[in-house]
Amino acid sequence: MSASKASNATAGASSGIKRPNFLVILADDLGFSDISCFGGEIRTPNLDKLAANGLRWTNYYAAAACSPSRAMLLTGTDHHIAGLGNLIEWTNRSDQNAPSEGEVKHWSTAPQRGMPGYEGYLNEKVVTLPEILRDNGYLTLMAGKWHLGLTPERFPAQRGFEKSLAHLPACSNHYGYEPQRSGGGPEDEIPEFMTMSFIALHAEDGEYVKGLPPGWYSSDGYGDKMLGYLKERHEGGDERPFFAYLPFTAPHWPLQAPDELIAHYKGMYDDGPDALRAKRLQRMKEMGLCKADIEPHPVVADETKKWEEMSAEEKAKSAKAMEVFAAMVESIDANVGKVVDYLEATGELDNTLVCFMSDNGAEGAAYEAYPIVHATSMLGHLKKYYDNSLENLGRGNSFIWYGPRWAQAATAPSRLYKAFTTEGGVRVPMLAKFPKNMTLPAEGEALSSGIVNNATKDKASITNAFSTIMDWTPTILEMAGIQHPFPTYQNRSVVNVRGRSMLPYLRGAAPSIHPADHITGWETCGRAAVRCGDYKIVFIPKPKGPEKWQLYNLAQDPGEVHDLAAADPQRLERMIKMWDQYVLETGVIPLAPALGNWMEAMEAQMPEDAWMEYEYWKDGAREAPEQFRREIPRFTREVRAL
Repeated sequence: MSASKASNATAGASSGIKRPNFLVILADDLGFSDISCFGGEIRTPNLDKLAANGLRWTNYYAAAACSPSRAMLLTGTDHHIAGLGNLIEWTNRSDQNAPSEGEVKHWSTAPQRGMPGYEGYLNEKVVTLPEILRDNGYLTLMAGKWHLGLTPERFPAQRGFEKSLAHLPACSNHYGYEPQRSGGGPEDEIPEFMTMSFIALHAEDGEYVKGLPPGWYSSDGYGDKMLGYLKERHEGGDERPFFAYLPFTAPHWPLQAPDELIAHYKGMYDDGPDALRAKRLQRMKEMGLCKADIEPHPVVADETKKWEEMSAEEKAKSAKAMEVFAAMVESIDANVGKVVDYLEATGELDNTLVCFMSDNGAEGAAYEAYPIVHATSMLGHLKKYYDNSLENLGRGNSFIWYGPRWAQAATAPSRLYKAFTTEGGVRVPMLAKFPKNMTLPAEGEALSSGIVNNATKDKASITNAFSTIMDWTPTILEMAGIQHPFPTYQNRSVVNVRGRSMLPYLRGAAPSIHPADHITGWETCGRAAVRCGDYKIVFIPKPKGPEKWQLYNLAQDPGEVHDLAAADPQRLERMIKMWDQYVLETGVIPLAPALGNWMEAMEAQMPEDAWMEYEYWKDGAREAPEQFRREIPRFTREVRAL
């Protein structure tokens, strides 16, 4: 090992104390009860083993969508501050957000375009966790989905990762399949809905990847790459502690998985999503993951047929889609297993924090109802270039999603799913196995009031302490013995973290992670929420909500079934003021007028489909990326008071 690496191996650490390693694993659109240790039937033995030796969180929150959550995880602050106020794909086109239904129209995203906090990539206001760890002697590694910038100056290599294989956009074909288009008809063009999922665009370190290797499947590719990085470290004698970030693109649509894994679930979902929902809820109750008398929110899916209204063919294809989804989750678990097993074999696991979570609730959009799908040649394109026959579903040349009813089987007892600020969109599964020398409450002891013994055959514990995805940055920094550099980093001003370290709570020195009066806000695409203590207000536009603030007591009503707004107007008013405070602190540009008339859109901000920095899906873009880049104007405007 070089002298510089030898000195870095102990930089920032207390004398004689070996600093911990960190393995942070993120799934994409995984539902709360999808994995076995959270009540699901899907085979996840490796994740179950981690949970059995650690903690599961039942009161853990991300953002309502993927890139905002990833920004919060890697910076410890709110995504509206970090540059991902909205998914850039949703800001780019208003009709990406939700279908119009009758008199219901999209909220225009024009006011957000070009505004600070809506850059669509990690901005300069934040310093990332891997940047801080790298500067303090950690080897920083990443393999998986980035979604925090498409161009070289935004790559992981520029934000703290020494080695990285990064999937740059929101989603893509998991096999890297791209149909060889021919002819000149409309079905031969890339449909607008598919432009940002058509190309599996990757970067390795500082360069675009020209092509994926033969036999590519996303979860295997990222698992193998991370395993390779760790082997290189071990075999090369690099003694630095590591921060390894393993964010999968699965189980995000298009739903695709190896045939042999899909076969494990043949016939398992033939009774439909309502039956699955009931089974999972019952198992969650038996496992102590929710109260026995919990009232689940009714399924909201008027845009799709009920199971009993489907034809035999429709049922078969819908059940097969869920089988493919399950296989994708099993593949994630297998790849987690290969990495964790290697750490155990090399003696590193006992000194490694391993945490696993989802980036938002299950994906429940019925894209077949979206105008952007119907108004384009997408359906004709799928028919010509993809094979969505029953026997072919899940292969690389199929393209499917599973819709709101299966999603709400996974998010139950919560309301709705991804992209909504209800519990189903933001409450996600999270588990963590801590280093062996880290003292936690003993099994069966309640040193912290929120930790309870699982009372099942395994020794895992469950905590109901409120926590958010922003809490990992301060937690990891404290575990590593490193201070956040706020207020400056590399001669620029940076914001502080909004998350809070979990360690005092986990060590039994504090009754909670956050104080009782802590305010947490959420906002995505005209949907909003604020939580303080057990109470939460939620704003959901029509048709999925009443388009007014609703109030819930989550301790008594975690399903958000009983609106208390009329019964407790004073609390509602206080919490609406908390929303105003959250907007001012984070720079939210609300889209719905009822959320506050904070900003007027300028003419230059308003063009649709003009805010992507790199149009990578266009022919020739990978060969000459500089020719397909845009210089997008940015605006700085003062937020005006209500």
